[in-house]
Amino acid sequence: MIRYPYAGEGLAGFHARGASYPTDFHLSLFRAMLRIRLVEEAVEARYHEDQMKTPIHLVIGQEATSVGCCAALTRQDLLYCSHRTHGVYLAKGGDLRAMLSEMFCRSNGCAGSRGGSMHLIDKSVGMAGTSAIVAGAIPIATGAALAAQMKGEDRVVVVFFGEAGTEEGAASESLNFAALKRLPVVFFCENNFYSVQSPLFTRQPAREIWKWAQGYGLESTQVDGMNVLAVHEATKDAVARARAGDGPTFIEAPCYRYRAHGGSGEDTKTGYRDTDERAAWDALDPVTLHAQYLTAIGALTDAVRAQMSGEIASEIEDAFSFAVASPNPVEADLYRHVYAD
Repeated sequence: MIRYPYAGEGLAGFHARGASYPTDFHLSLFRAMLRIRLVEEAVEARYHEDQMKTPIHLVIGQEATSVGCCAALTRQDLLYCSHRTHGVYLAKGGDLRAMLSEMFCRSNGCAGSRGGSMHLIDKSVGMAGTSAIVAGAIPIATGAALAAQMKGEDRVVVVFFGEAGTEEGAASESLNFAALKRLPVVFFCENNFYSVQSPLFTRQPAREIWKWAQGYGLESTQVDGMNVLAVHEATKDAVARARAGDGPTFIEAPCYRYRAHGGSGEDTKTGYRDTDERAAWDALDPVTLHAQYLTAIGALTDAVRAQMSGEIASEIEDAFSFAVASPNPVEADLYRHVYAD
């Protein structure tokens, strides 16, 4: 049973939008998605070694949301997210070496070995922070948007969360406040239909999430989360609206994660979701769809893709080697980043 069917345009959506973008931009988006995919596959392949002492939440299948959104942001714009961090961290420009060092709990990790996979941060590129609490990042990002507004900064704040985040009171309060104060914030909901072990229908009444958000008085839209171009266009419009002082936007992007909620591997055969549904969404892989379009227009050849893959593989191997060779925390590290005795 396909409980959550795809409602986007598939490959036709790329042909409808693609001609308006230069080839270099297309290839940069594709490379960014491919990089996230290959990094995550490498993490997944090595996770069983039990050297990465952190829970992981993979974004395989959701690369288009991270890349399409971040391509519309500047370095100064801030991005917050929930526990599924890898995609947005890398798309926003986060340092891969620092990310893997954090996952190996090394002292030079991006959170000093304190946060692991669920708490990646790189303030130098505007990856401002994460919260593993469901909806926990939403009020923080809203506060950051209020601060930017009060300071008169040319800065937009984006916060990523899943559909379960909309079930929390903090989300409702934040949307209401952001609309009231016309804050420069973009609420980005990656709706992949499944929580830890619960499909959407067991948690929420039948509703369209973007229309629910619209009820709080802010601009709201739904976009194909498997199409990196569609995501980019929606985010670009939302960011322009925020910069112009026209207030917040809520973007719902239906997408599909291909791995388990947490850890490595796939969970469909447990009864968590139907095998037919998973197979139907497999055909809509955002990396594959974009590659098919780029190949059709002659922008992506086998040689170009092989070169990209080789470069990324070398970067990944270097980052793993760096992380494994990095120092473990010592007792003195306990006193780093402490604000009070």
